[in-house]
Amino acid sequence: MDHKELDVWKKSIDLVEVIYKVSTKFPSSEMYGLTNQIRRASVSVPSNIAEGAGRNSDKELLYFLNVALGSLAEVETQIEIALRLGFISDGDTVFKNITEVRKLIIGFRNYLKKKTNH
Repeated sequence: MDHKELDVWKKSIDLVEVIYKVSTKFPSSEMYGLTNQIRRASVSVPSNIAEGAGRNSDKELLYFLNVALGSLAEVETQIEIALRLGFISDGDTVFKNITEVRKLIIGFRNYLKKKTNH
């Protein structure tokens, strides 16, 4: 399976782009703190989708989709922290992107689960 053809991978790449743009507004004192953390977590989402798609089985892909969901939860938490600390003023667009990616991952995961149970 070519991960680059998956909508879930494409949308998660879009999320990485949004996170990088938003995090450029974080204070320079956070470069090695929250900025680095949120960027790494966001990059982890499409990376895990790609790694799972590159494996030999749906079971392995399911594992990596779950890891991607965990990374996505990290990103969501870090955006909430950035909002509370005043590093960003409006997280609506980011939260919408996160929700969209989460729905796609869960939908893909459910599809694979049904497929492997038949």
